[in-house]
Amino acid sequence: MSTLGGRRSQAERDAITVEIGYALCSAAFAAAVLFGAVAGPAFVFDLWDGARGTLVRVGATAAAVLFLARVISVLVRFGQRRGTGDGAAQPSQPGRTNPDS
Repeated sequence: MSTLGGRRSQAERDAITVEIGYALCSAAFAAAVLFGAVAGPAFVFDLWDGARGTLVRVGATAAAVLFLARVISVLVRFGQRRGTGDGAAQPSQPGRTNPDS
């Protein structure tokens, strides 16, 4: 929130919306790939029911954990870039020109 009243501009709201969409889509893709890699052999090969169930459960659990971790990491990184973490949007870099100036 860049203003004292706590209201966000339309550009800030749009940036947050895009970042949430990116976090959800990239997390869903990564989770689907992980699930396919872990549980895929259960559907491709003729495995006994215990092994098939175990692979599907492990794949689903790992995919859910990866999904949450990806969403959280993307949104936390976005918050840090926006300056909500420590109050400074960009750390000073000695010898370099600030691109916002």
